[in-house]
This record gives sequence, C-alpha cells and structure tokens, in this order.
Amino acid sequence: MELERIALPPRGPLELPLALLELGCAGRFEVLPGPPGAGGAPPSRATLPRGLPPFAPPPVLELERRFLGSPEWLPPHQHEWARRMWQRTPEPRALFALEPTPVSGGLRAERDPHSGALRGFTEELLPDVGLSAKNSLSLRRPPGPPGQSLRGSATNFPFWPGGLDEPSLEQIRAQEEEEEDVDFESNLLTTPPGLKRGVDYDPPVAVPGGPLSLSSLLGTLDAFTLGGDDTGGGPGDPKKTTGGGSSPPPPLRRADSLEELLREEVVEPPPAPPAAPPEPPEESWAVPVDASAPVEDFERLVPDPAFKWPFAPDPFQQRAVLCLEGGHSLLVAAHTSAGKTAVAEYAIALARRHMTRTIYTSPIKALSNQKFRDFKATFGDVGLLTGDVQLRPEASCLIMTTEILRSMLYNGSDVIRDLEWVIFDEVHYINDAERGVVWEEVLIMLPEHVKLILLSATVPNALEFAQWVGRTKRRRLRVISTRQRPVPLEHFLYTGNSPRTRHQLFLLLDARGNFSTQGYYAAVEAKKERTSKHAQTFGAKQPTMGGSGPGQDRGVWLALLGVLRERGQLPVVAFTFSRNRCDEHADALGSLDLVSSAEKGRIRIFFQRCIARLRGSDRRLPQVLRLAELLQRGIGVHHSGVLPLLKEVVEMLFSQGLVKVLFATETFAMGVNMPARTVVFDSIRKHDGNNFRDLLPGEYVQMSGRAGRRGLDSTGTVIILCKGPVPEMADLHRMMLGRPTRLQSQFRLTYSMILNLLRARALRVEDMMRRSFSEFPLRRDAPAQERRAAELRQALAALGEPEAGGAMADLPPYHRAVQGLRRARGLLQRRLAESVSGLRALAPGRVVVVCTPKHRNALGLILQVSPEGPPRTFTTLVLCEKPPEEGGPPPAPPDAPDAPDAPYPEDLLLTRLFLPEGPCGHALEKLQPGDIAGVTAKTLRVNPEKLLQELRPRPRAAPPGAEVGAAVQELSRLAATATRGGSGGVGGSPGGLPLLDPVGTLQLRDPETVEAAATARTLAASLGSFRCVHSPRFPQQYAQFAARQELLEQLEHLQFLLSDRSLLLLPEYHQRVAVLRALGYVSAGGAVALGGRLASLLSCHELVLTELLLGNVLAPLRPEESVALLSCMGMERVRAVAQRVGQLQQDCGLSQSVEEFVEQFGFGLVEVVYEWARGMPFADIARLAAVQEGAVVRCIQRLEETCREVRQAARLVGEPALAAKMEAASNMIKRDIVFAASLYTQ
Repeated sequence: MELERIALPPRGPLELPLALLELGCAGRFEVLPGPPGAGGAPPSRATLPRGLPPFAPPPVLELERRFLGSPEWLPPHQHEWARRMWQRTPEPRALFALEPTPVSGGLRAERDPHSGALRGFTEELLPDVGLSAKNSLSLRRPPGPPGQSLRGSATNFPFWPGGLDEPSLEQIRAQEEEEEDVDFESNLLTTPPGLKRGVDYDPPVAVPGGPLSLSSLLGTLDAFTLGGDDTGGGPGDPKKTTGGGSSPPPPLRRADSLEELLREEVVEPPPAPPAAPPEPPEESWAVPVDASAPVEDFERLVPDPAFKWPFAPDPFQQRAVLCLEGGHSLLVAAHTSAGKTAVAEYAIALARRHMTRTIYTSPIKALSNQKFRDFKATFGDVGLLTGDVQLRPEASCLIMTTEILRSMLYNGSDVIRDLEWVIFDEVHYINDAERGVVWEEVLIMLPEHVKLILLSATVPNALEFAQWVGRTKRRRLRVISTRQRPVPLEHFLYTGNSPRTRHQLFLLLDARGNFSTQGYYAAVEAKKERTSKHAQTFGAKQPTMGGSGPGQDRGVWLALLGVLRERGQLPVVAFTFSRNRCDEHADALGSLDLVSSAEKGRIRIFFQRCIARLRGSDRRLPQVLRLAELLQRGIGVHHSGVLPLLKEVVEMLFSQGLVKVLFATETFAMGVNMPARTVVFDSIRKHDGNNFRDLLPGEYVQMSGRAGRRGLDSTGTVIILCKGPVPEMADLHRMMLGRPTRLQSQFRLTYSMILNLLRARALRVEDMMRRSFSEFPLRRDAPAQERRAAELRQALAALGEPEAGGAMADLPPYHRAVQGLRRARGLLQRRLAESVSGLRALAPGRVVVVCTPKHRNALGLILQVSPEGPPRTFTTLVLCEKPPEEGGPPPAPPDAPDAPDAPYPEDLLLTRLFLPEGPCGHALEKLQPGDIAGVTAKTLRVNPEKLLQELRPRPRAAPPGAEVGAAVQELSRLAATATRGGSGGVGGSPGGLPLLDPVGTLQLRDPETVEAAATARTLAASLGSFRCVHSPRFPQQYAQFAARQELLEQLEHLQFLLSDRSLLLLPEYHQRVAVLRALGYVSAGGAVALGGRLASLLSCHELVLTELLLGNVLAPLRPEESVALLSCMGMERVRAVAQRVGQLQQDCGLSQSVEEFVEQFGFGLVEVVYEWARGMPFADIARLAAVQEGAVVRCIQRLEETCREVRQAARLVGEPALAAKMEAASNMIKRDIVFAASLYTQ
C-alpha cells in the first residue's frame, strides 16, 4: 500500500527551530539553530541580564525617600491626595520571634594522648552563658559597647566587689522574705482568670472492686511499719506494732517511799556553761615593714627596675619597690614632701611593663591637673578624666578624682577589667566629714584583682586602717611608715618689730625634735618688754600689742620679710586662715619689691602668655590686673576666691622660684610638691565652720612640711608670728609634738548609694555598711564570735531538754519572774548608790541584806563608803560561818557534789535570812551596788573606825575585838528574829526587818526608778503562785533550766552581733528606704523604679531634682531660666518640693528637720547665673556678685555638671526636648574664663 504524502503548510517565523542570542546591552543579536522548546522554538538567550543596567535608583524608592522621608516635598494645597496609610502584608509569626537561647552545654572531644585519635565526645556545661552588663556582676561577662567602655552606663551592673562573699542560700531566702510568699504545694489555682473551667489535677477516686492502681498500692506500702523500729509511737499509737522484735518496756523499780525512790535516782547537776577557750591571735591583714634602714642588696633584689629615679631612693622607697615587685598592696604613711609620689611612679611604670592600667586618684580637681602634667612629662602615656575634661582615655595611666572612680565602679566601666593598681593620694582625706564616705565606697567596691596603693600623711592608726582595708578586700597590706623628714625643720617664734627683737627668732623646736622652754620664755619676756614700752609711750588705756591692727600687721610683715631676705630664706609660704586677710596682707606690702628686673621680665612674659587665651574684657578683670601687679613684685595670693586660671599661674611661677612671698590658705598644703625655704604661720587659730580653735597636730604637720627644699636646704624654717600675746606653752607643745589626728570613718548613707546597690540585687546595702570603717571595731572579732557560737550550740545539744510537764510545767515562767525581779532590784540599787538620798541611807551603820556568790541573804553592816564613783564600793561587815580552823563546821568532802543553788520564793522575798549552823563568823567585803539585795530600815550604833581597826589582819589564835563581836551578835539576832517572824510583807520586807522603799521613803521619783519598783512589787507578789517550787526535783531542774537559758542568751547575743540587726546605721537605712518607697522610687519588693533610676544618676539633691523632673517643672522654662532654677534650688516651687521631701523624711524617722533640709537650698547666685547664661561678661558678673570671683566660678562649674546629669536623666526618661534644653543651657554657661582650659593640660 502506497502511503500518501500529506502536504503540511509551511512553518511561520515563530515556529522555526531558531533562537536569538542577545549580545550585551547594545541591541546586537545572533540567530542560533537549536532543538525546539515547549512552544516549538528554542528559548531566547542573552549574555547579560535583560533590561538596562541599574545606573539610577528605582523611581519608587526615590519617591518614597523624597516624599515620605521629607514631608515638605508634599504639595501643600493637595493634601487630600496624600496617603494616610500604606498596606503591608501581615506577618503574625513575627510576633513570636525570640532571640535564640544561649546554648548552655557543648561537646568536648576526647582524644588518645599518644596518637591523638578521636575516642568520643563528652557533654559538658558551658560557664557564663548569657551574661551581660545588664544581668551579671562577673568579670567574665562580655564587654559592653565601645561608647560605654570608659565611664560605663547607669543601666550596667557593677563588678563584684573584692572580699565580698557570694550570697548564701540563707541570705537569699532572707532577702526574698519581703517578696510574695507563694505556696506551691497547696491552694493553687486551677482555673485561669477569665475562664469558666480549668483543669482538675486531683487523682481519680478508685471504685471499690475495680482495678487497683499503682499509686494506691504504693500508698498502702507506705502505711506499713516494720518491726524493730524505735521511732514508733506509744501504746496508743496505731502505727506501733506489737510483734516483730519490739524491745520490752523497762521493769518498774520498787521502793517503800517516794523519798527513797528520789534518793536512788541520782540526778547529776547540770554542767556549767563552757568557758570561752583562749582566743587565737587575730587574723592579721596588715603587715608592718621596717623602713628604718636601707636595703643592702637592693640592686641584686631588683636587677631590672621598672623605673629609675635621678636620685638614690630612700629606705622606705626601696621597701615599697620590693613590695610592688612582689605584687603586694601597701600603705605608705610619711610626712609631706617625703617622696611618696616616687612610689606611685614606680607602680605606674610597673603597670606599663605588665601591659595593664593604673588609676591615680586625688581628692581635688586641681591636684589631678597638676599630677597630669607631672606624670605626662615623665611617662607620656597618661590620661585625665574629670567632670568636664576627658584627655587620652585610652592611656595606661588615668588620673581622676575619687568621685569619678566611684561613678565608674557603680556603672560597670570596662576599664576596671585591665586595672592592676589604684593609687589613692592623700588617703587621710577620708576624715573629711562631707566627702570621706567616697573613699570608703571605692575601697569596698573595687574588684578582687585590683591592687591598692594608699599614700597618706603620718597617722597614729595606720596599722588599724590597713587592717580594715585588708580584711575588707581579703588581701594583706604591707604598711610602710616613716617619720623621718628628708629636710629637718626648725620652729621659731617671732614677736614683733621692736628694734631689739626685729632680728631675733626664738628657737622653739630644734631639728632633732627637742622642745626649748628657754626660747619660749625668752619670747614671752621680749613680748612683755615691748608691751610695757608701748604702754609707757601711749598710756595704759591705749591699745597694746595684745591686739593687732592693719598698720601693726604691715610693720610686722615688713620686718619679718626683711630679716628673711637678709638671711637668704626666701621663698616664703605664709599660711593665713582667711581669704580676706590673705588679700589684705598682700596689698599692705605695696612698697616691697622682691624680684630683679630679669625676673620681672620672665614674670611678665609668662603671665601675658597665660592670659592670652582670654577674651578682652576678661583680661581687664580687677582681680587679673591686681594679681599682675603683685606678681611683678614677687608677691602671690592663693586661696579659693582666686580664679582657677590665676591660681595655676601663681603655682607655676612659685615652682619656678619667681614668687618670693605667697599668702595662701591651708588648701595650698594639699597641692603637689611645691616646697619653700620658709613657712610662716600668721596665726595658730582657725575657724572650722563652727567656732575658732587651735590648729590640730595633723594640720600643723601638713602645712609646716612645705618648709625645706630637698637638695637645696639643709634645714627648713617654720616661724609662728606672735602679733598678739605669745600662745600658751601647752598649746604650742600639743600642736607641734602631739599625736596627729586618727583616721576616722565618716561613712554615711546616701540615697545615691542605696539606689545604685539596689539596682544590682546581688549586692546588699547591709554588706556595704558591714564592711565600712565605722563597723570595723565591732566586726573585727567576728571569726572568734562565730567559733564561740558553734561551741555554744554544741553545749546546748549536750545539755539536753529540761523536763517540761507535770509539776515543772510553770518552771519557765518562774525563771523569767526570778530574772526580772533580780534585774529590777539591781537597777534600784544602782539608782540608790547614785542619788543623794540613797547615799544618805547607805551611810555607815546601816544594816543591809547581802547576796553574792559567797553570801546568800546574809545580813551586813556598812562601815565605809568610797568617796568617788561610779561605781561606789561599800566596805561591809558580813555575817557568815566561822572557818573550821576557828571552831566552825567541818568543810564538805572535795568529791561531794555541790547542791544546786535554786532560788526559792522565801529567799527572793528576803523572808529567810542566813543563819550560821555553828558559831557566828564574819567577813569584811567590798560590795558593789548590785551585791546589796535590800536596804533595811535598821541601823546599828557602832564606831566604824574602831571596827575597821579591829578587823585588820590578826593572828589566827587572837579572838576578835569586842566591837566586832557585839556587831556580829546583833546581826545574828536580827537574822534569827526576821526568820522567825514569818512571811513578812509582800515585796521583800522581812517580818522584823522592813526594807526601805526607794520611791516612797527615799523619794526617788524618776520614771525608770518608779517603773523598776512597780515591776519588782508585781513580780514578788506573783512568786507564791508557782507550783514548781514544791517539787522535790525543783533544785536540779531549775539549775539545768537556768544553765540552758544562760547558754541560749549568750548564743542569742552572739547571733545578734553577727547579724545585720547590730549594724549602727541599719535604722537609718530602713528610714531612707521608707522615704524612697513613699516617693515611688523603690517598690515593695525592692525593685528600683524609674524615679529611682533617675535619682541614682544625680550626685547632689537627688530627691528634689528627681521630683522636679518627674513633675515637669523644667519643661515650660527657657534654658537660661532652667539653669538659674538649678543654681539656686530655692525658688518657690522648688522650696515647696523641698518642704514636701523634708517632711516625708521626718515622718519616716530621719533626724534632719524640715527647716534644715530646706535651708540648704539658697537664693545666693540666682541672678548671677541667669545673667551669665544670657551672655553678660564676667567683669559685670563680678560686680553683680556679693562673693569673690573664685566662688562664682566654682558655682557655675558645679552647675554645668548638674546640667549634664539632668540631660542624661532626661534621655533616660524619654524627654528629648528637655535633654536638648539642658544641652543648650550647658553651652550657654560653658564659656570664657569660667571654663578656661587648665594650664596643666596644655
């Protein structure tokens, strides 16, 4: 069959097996044959992506960025076309996006140690997982952002303080007592809030006859008790089984009478409370180092020192170097200008060698600037960190004030990680009442790896202070103390400008420390001669040299400076304890010129170069012109009223030897080492803020230590001006040779400290208080107290529980009544011995009842009363048994057990007095007020002097005197009569010997005595209602119970001393926390709220400033008004807030009154700060202010710090407008001479 050929239509151009290849983007194509595709033709291909290259952004993105990001591009007249919302694709699962949980474990490969072959893997827990600065105090947490590495952040946790133990489980439970107590075992909710039904967690009830469940079988097994279990109950206990080997009951003992049974049952007397064992020596954290002799083989011990001085180090410096090379912390106590800075220099160099960092802290900002210049010239790699200046923060040595370091510690700065040494200069500044707490906070908060160098002036308790630091940080401190001066001092008196005494300096204390009374009396005679001549010339009623006027002061100073200039003893530092007197003395020397023409040129060039940075009006300030004129004559002034820039000019010129006479206040003594040839004291009296007083030995030593230049002077000269009368010799001796002021704690609680510690829940304010220097004397015996508490617990366990049933059921209340009665009577006897009427009643001849360990309710006759007290002693003739060698009863056998001494009611009521069993004896005792149990109304007519003479030691065979025998027989008769007289009166009056009533008879009416007398009467009346005293076992049981109670009281006292309840500042802490809770800064559970976080950022007036911020008081004010408000803190609205906070503090129990709290906010510089913020020149500000220029500068500088803190707080609370306003206010006041850069940093 022939196939037919089917004619197909020709293919179209799209059906041909051809493909187009696009070459590049220029529109060139090639035709390629290929197999047909799904559509009949091969797919087209290209060498590049299709479309034009992306030479411009897409138009959609451009429109979104242009119109949506910049609304001003939208057409203002066609706003209805603007879109109000944009559609987006909902993504519900995005709500559940969580950060991945850190992996808490990992796999560790185990390999063969020889071949390295893999044996397997072991799972192990990874430490420090999920740690950050927001939740951990560990040094192993990762570092924070770079911007927070230097100063940290207010939201960071501090690092764990060194020496502070991790909190125990008991402490954690005690800390969580304030939180809600949730019972996870019962009363749990089964229905969620808002739902009608919940989940029934009760187990199903088994149906009788149904299948048994495993839980019911296990419950049945738990009900069985195996035989032989000694813990079963009594006969009535259903769990007690009768078979299975239970031990039979002990057989009953038979006796004919109860007394026989009691005699057979011998009751051992209770053991006495264990005596405290000898305490081991106290743990020593301070190691004194002898620095009296140089180290012989110093070069061999330190062959490659980290730092070399241009001079041979002193012995104490050599010892310090050895301690630093050994990695020890140390305390160096030495005189001013002795060379303590050399120790700091070596520590800085050692840290550079170890590639670690050092922080050098100083008490004042000016000293930080000076140290920055000195250390920068020595090491180069030095940074400075103050409130408004931050230079080279990455340097290996950072210099800052102690307040800056405290802020870094609380904010968790990462600089602390690399820290090896912290150097505390002038650490004796811890005695400062206002700022001393900062040193204690920093020392407590420093981490464990940081080593300490404490530089201090000579203090008498350096070892005690080092012991506290070492115990707090759990690190031994080496203590190097030296009283040797590199330049010895000679102290003189200068009496005036008379022709005879003008050139005389009266030696008072030589270079070897010998006080010269001859020089003192010579000065007194010269002063008297001058005074008498003055009176003869001007008359007796004219003012004498006892008082000094401006003219006389000028004459004395001109005469003294002339003498010193002739002797070559310039330059001079004249310490004057008044800023106004400094200026007056300098102005009074108008005709005195102490510098040469060449020195004048150097002074002028240096001064012009220093003030060239100031604006024109600031260069013409009255203080600038006046100081320039004084410096041209070699005279300088240095006190807090001088502008900071001018003070630095004076310091630099003085260090160059161009200032010959410097009138300064005592703040100059705290600066860097700027010694002079001579130091002059204008007076030895100063005003300390409260009243006038003489200089303390430590203050005198600090200032006089500026005399004597090392390497230039063989001795330094110290002169005391006697413009008035010569001071008393005792005052001078005490000031020059007395003991310096001890280092004393100034620790106090502040709201900032409390809030910063509450932020980190692991740190407790109680731990900070416990480790303060104020608590150290009370806590140094804590290890011994803990050992003693453990011993008492063991003794209590060995003593056993006393009988508490039957006739002994009321033994505990009887013991409490006995102890209360004894305490009340003891108080009454002490009040008697302290009162006039009581001493009149306790005169010789009075019969008293004596109760001591040797005498129990024995009558005594007072023969003599000590004239002085307290406590007074009463020499008393006491009735007792006659000794065996004088015919008395034989003593008990040594192995016979002592009968327990139990107080019966008749003994306590003094109705049963002591009567000798044989012949009456007597003893002469010296009694304390507490040894007298009662004062009877009976007196005997005796001759006390004759009795005392007859009672003197005599031979054994000699009989007692007639007076003694008669007195003893009368006491015995009174005791027998009182005992036969019956029960006597209630309250302690024997039947025949009534007692004197302290309140009614002796008229002691103070509340404490009246209350004690009422308590004694009540307790004495209740003694007859107790049944335990009628039991034959009462003496043994009472002795055992009393011994146990004594141990319990001792243990409770030790536990109190070891607990937080004994902290001195604990009541104030609770009061301040109550204030914070009332303001809403701290929650009931202890969490810090937003207000508390704001207050923790502020360094002063935390509560008032926080209330102003939260009350939005600063929002409607302009920047200049805001800064004026912050400066005065005394406007009406601020005063209202301060009154509210002060009243709240008083309601919570704080001692500060509302008036005292409000008075700290003053109006002083409101107008000055307001005009300064508006741009007024400083020359006009100086005329406007009522204080000196330096005080205005300090106020504005502190105000700028407050603005920065408020700006940071505003950012935290989410107020960008307020933050911008504070920044603008800060920029307004931060200008011109007030914020001129320090010359030391240039």
